[in-house]
Amino acid sequence: RRGKEATHEEDEDPANAVVDEVLPPEARRAVFEARCKPGDVLRVTSRRGHHLVQIVDVMGDVRALATLKKSRSREPGSGKTTTGTARTALAGTTWEGMDRTIMADSDRRQLYYSLETMGCQMNAADAERMEGQLASLGMLPVAQHPQFAIADAEPDTNAGRRRRRRADPLPDLVLLNTCSIRDHAEQKLYSHLGPHALRKRQGEDVVLVVAGCVAQQEGEALLRRFPEVDLVMGPQYANRLGDLLEAVGSGNQVVATEGLHVMEDATRPRRTSTTCAWVNVIYGCNERCTYCVVPTTRGIEQSRPVESIVQEVRDLVAEGYREVTLLGQNIDAYGRDMLPRRKFSDLLRTVCDVPDLRRVRFVTSHPKYMSLGVVDAVADCPAACDYFHVPFQSGADEVLARMGRGYTRQKFLAIVDRIRQRCPDAAVSADVIVGFPGETEEQFRETLSLMEEGVFDS
Repeated sequence: RRGKEATHEEDEDPANAVVDEVLPPEARRAVFEARCKPGDVLRVTSRRGHHLVQIVDVMGDVRALATLKKSRSREPGSGKTTTGTARTALAGTTWEGMDRTIMADSDRRQLYYSLETMGCQMNAADAERMEGQLASLGMLPVAQHPQFAIADAEPDTNAGRRRRRRADPLPDLVLLNTCSIRDHAEQKLYSHLGPHALRKRQGEDVVLVVAGCVAQQEGEALLRRFPEVDLVMGPQYANRLGDLLEAVGSGNQVVATEGLHVMEDATRPRRTSTTCAWVNVIYGCNERCTYCVVPTTRGIEQSRPVESIVQEVRDLVAEGYREVTLLGQNIDAYGRDMLPRRKFSDLLRTVCDVPDLRRVRFVTSHPKYMSLGVVDAVADCPAACDYFHVPFQSGADEVLARMGRGYTRQKFLAIVDRIRQRCPDAAVSADVIVGFPGETEEQFRETLSLMEEGVFDS
């Protein structure tokens, strides 16, 4: 909590008496009043002298940040649902550390969900975190419904396939994790929502959740287009899904798109692989490339504390994972938002030193921030894979300036040269945009020549 009221309450709490000897009230007030983020290290002063305080996490009240309004969805019709509906079950959730569940009891049935993810690796990682939240609520993927096992046992005939389609159970909760980079992905969302919105209009009790970048971009406008939707949530709320669903269970439509410090996960992501795992190291992006919507949909940069990242990697290795991919929309900017500042190259070396970790990858690099130290770290660390994905977007300086990329053709080629010198066998891939508004034939040919000079693998 922040503000004078919260800090005064902290001062008067007898439970804090034991803390006073280590961190007196005036020092705690200074910490609460500072604009700090997870991973920051602050120096504050009290009657006992100077204190170094590391911020491990920052908690936010998601219900206070979200927009809540009473749902306009129709009540379930008679005969349409069984005892213990999805909404009622969500309303009955409790949070006690990791013990949060809507598992069936004598009055309730097992609830099932479906989740579809569109877009980039960040969305895939968010999906794993949201599935972890749903698992902590006791929900199961609809593919694990017993009726699927019955259908699979039927003969493989045309009639059998028709029976299987009729027998396919429908999920109690539908979660669509969206991407707004391409218009096709947005249209796919609306296409997928249609049948489930129809179920709701017909009186079925189904919870509809739209997450990801389209949700962040559209916000309440999405509810006007599809009033059947229960929850619209931006990517920064991926690990707070359970809290938001509790508000849905109370009969609200919820829109959660306000800026929020991304908290550390209290639940385990439901990983899709048993060998390779995504590990977020920085959320958001502060760049303003003229063609890109990411800063609008994923928010400002928020670097995770080194200790949290390393502990997650250690836990993964202990579970048998042998490869991790460090994720960030602009991974080379890692640590520049922290106090004191940190470098991605140092983080990379630290992660590579985790015992028994075989392979470390990272995406996505930005030529404006990618330092030669990152290349050196890959060359020096046996666990680091010799692979670099560095989008250059254009080979013409004039076009790069109009794109707002913040680097030149010469700087990009210097990075490639460094990679070739330090990691001769490294694979280098890139993204490129052709036909950017105002691009001339000559500028297009400059891009072609850069591709020939850089010798990319993909």
